[in-house]
Order: sequence, then C-alpha cells, then structure tokens
Amino acid sequence: MKVIARIHSDFPTKFGIPRQSGLAQTEAVIIFEPEYRCDEAVRGIEQYSHLWLIWEFSEVKDKPWSPTVRPPRLGGNRRIGVFATRSPFRPNPIGLSCVKLLKVEKTSEGTVLVVEGADLMDNTPIYDIKPYIPYADCKTDAAGGFAEEKKDYAIGVECSGELLNRIPENKRKAFIQILSQDPRPSYIDDNKRVYGFGYAGFEIKFIVEDCVLKVTDIQYSRQE
Repeated sequence: MKVIARIHSDFPTKFGIPRQSGLAQTEAVIIFEPEYRCDEAVRGIEQYSHLWLIWEFSEVKDKPWSPTVRPPRLGGNRRIGVFATRSPFRPNPIGLSCVKLLKVEKTSEGTVLVVEGADLMDNTPIYDIKPYIPYADCKTDAAGGFAEEKKDYAIGVECSGELLNRIPENKRKAFIQILSQDPRPSYIDDNKRVYGFGYAGFEIKFIVEDCVLKVTDIQYSRQE
C-alpha cells in the first residue's frame, strides 16, 4: 500500500473530530505526494460531487487489534465485534470516509482537492480516492445497526459572541456543528470537568452542564 496523498484539516489531534464524515461542514485540502502530483490522475474528478477516501488510522497503526471493542456511542461498556463497528483498532488500520468535493485547485504543491465533511486528523495519510456513485453507493433501505440509535443526537451549545468572534467567520458554522455533536466520550459525564481540543489553530475549552455544552475559552494556539 502506498500513501498517495495527505489531508490537511483543522484537527491537530483526534479529540474533537466528528465521529463520522459529513456531520460537520469542515473544509480540508488533499495534497498529493510528489510521485502522484499528476493532473492526468484527477482528470474528470470534478464531475463528481462526492468522493470516497481510503486512509490510514496512523495514530494507532502500531497498536494491536481487538476482536471486540467498546463503541463510545454505546457508553463504552458494551462490547461489539470489531467488524460490526468503525473502530480504528482493526487488523488493518484502514478508514473509509465519504466527503463532498468543493473544488479542484492548482497550487504550488500541484493540483489539490478541497473537500468538505472529512473526519480526518491533520496530515492523515490517504491510500486511495474513488468517486461516490449515487446509483450504486446509496442504499435507501439499508439498516444502520446500533449506529442508528443516536443518529440524530445533538447537544445544546452556548458560546458568547465575544468568544465566537475569535473563530474565523468562514469556520464558525462548522465549529458549532462539531460542538453540537458533543466531542466527549459517551461514558464520561462530569459536570465539573473542563475539556479542551484544538480546532483551526485555536484551543477550545468547554464544560457540559444540564445537557448544554458551554464554551469557556478560545485561545489562538497555532505555532508559526
């Protein structure tokens, strides 16, 4: 398997990343490795609205796999077979995400793909890119298993105007969408705990009280 590209997203760590692709309108850029910076390789890709990304769970690739895992959305106390989940702790640490293709752009690093809805950490290796084909890939009668139990889950979000204005305007909508999904592990419910994660060069701090996520601080953290 060869790494053909890397994605550059607003998530420096795993914490805070949407649990599935498409849950937040986050933008990211796919930059091809020098060997694959060939315009011919992406000819015609702009005809598609969505793409499949096949990528590596690079943060856990050296960790052992487990035949059963505890999905966070089930409270972390119920075991499910690894092949019935999208857990990263697999025999082969490969992820699959569907993203929206916003544009194909020529840059100093070759032709890049600007996408929306990626659930990948910054600098994640990508093994392959394939077009999403609606008539074949969309199964309207598909069953979603335990993942359906919380598909419409959302938490209230409170963030003062002063704090929200620190986030660039074009990233605020995605920021609120990320928070409304509740980044905390489902098995943790501590009203006194302050949580933090990185997003778009900022360090976000928040607490959760009475089923409302309250942003307590936003500080610029990107190191130039």
